[in-house]
Amino acid sequence: MTEHTTPGAPVDDEADDTVSLLELAIPLAEHWKLWILGSLAIGLAALGIAFLMTPIYTARTSFLPPQQQQSGLASALASLGGLAGLAGAASAIKSPADQYVALMQSVSATDHLIDRFDLVKLYESKYRFEARRALEEHTRITVGKKDGLISVEVDDKSPQRAADMANAYVDELRRLTSVLAVSEAQQRRVFFEKELKEARDQLAKAQQALQASGFNIGALRAEPKAAAESYARLRAEITATEVRLQVLRGSLADSAPEVQRELTQLTALRGQLARLEQAGDANVGPDYVTKYREYKYREALFELFAKQYEIARVDEAREGALIQVVDPAVPPEYKSKPKRAFIAVGATVLSLLLLGVFIVARHFWRESASNPHSAEKIQRFRAAFGRR
Repeated sequence: MTEHTTPGAPVDDEADDTVSLLELAIPLAEHWKLWILGSLAIGLAALGIAFLMTPIYTARTSFLPPQQQQSGLASALASLGGLAGLAGAASAIKSPADQYVALMQSVSATDHLIDRFDLVKLYESKYRFEARRALEEHTRITVGKKDGLISVEVDDKSPQRAADMANAYVDELRRLTSVLAVSEAQQRRVFFEKELKEARDQLAKAQQALQASGFNIGALRAEPKAAAESYARLRAEITATEVRLQVLRGSLADSAPEVQRELTQLTALRGQLARLEQAGDANVGPDYVTKYREYKYREALFELFAKQYEIARVDEAREGALIQVVDPAVPPEYKSKPKRAFIAVGATVLSLLLLGVFIVARHFWRESASNPHSAEKIQRFRAAFGRR
């Protein structure tokens, strides 16, 4: 029994898809020489152009950035209390590795490299900012997420210059870290250096005032050494407590237990100081006693800051030697750009796509031109462009 197709019944979608694919494949098969050989010719031409391009070499160096040292800080906290906390709070660094990367990318570092390798002339730049931009395009500085190493990659036409520039970035980092307070120890050194200078000046003034008050051996005997040293230590402790209380009030309310404890301790210390001053004034003239005790206090404070300054300097010296180069940059033996095989294959594949689209589009355009209904629309389309 023969099945008849009812007029107006929908045609099977699968058959339509098969016909459509065949219609696309027919023009490609008819013009396979243009499609295949043309794409291969374009790929070979791209390969030839890639051989004419100047080769670029990439040199790479990696190093371990300076690590934060805590050995000196522990002793500073033990002996200084609130003053060390003030210095440490101001020196917190969230991401040291990112900070070192920013230093190598700074204008100061890049300008040194531009002058050292004459990059304005090399990159054919008219202005320095253009040379900086070109250097940034030729350089990649990254931080390893797992190992924490900082890697510097530099692209250049000369293998030796690429290696020298990559190693120069490490030299610039060493130079900047030697003059800037970047690490925790460096910032502590700057803090205590400032306090030490001020303490030295105050000690000199106290000594001059003591000598002007009629300092003599008899007066020295009238003020026992032990009592004077006890007085100086007490005043230094009061100063440290006041600074510690100031730091706590910056983050806590006055009703907090920590603040109340420091206030109680400060009141007790001030009471002890008042009793010592009254006892001293009963034995010796008040003018001499005041200046002598001020001198001993400034002397104790100077020794305290000098000790912490030396600790910070030792830690800073230890950090300065910890820029350890893991892999120094060496002249690369093979180019990194251009990738000739990738260029040739990419040009061939792209040509296959574009030529295929062109052949199929031209085929359907000609078929549409032979159809009377479509030919009229094509003529109107050409006429619309012809009037312009």
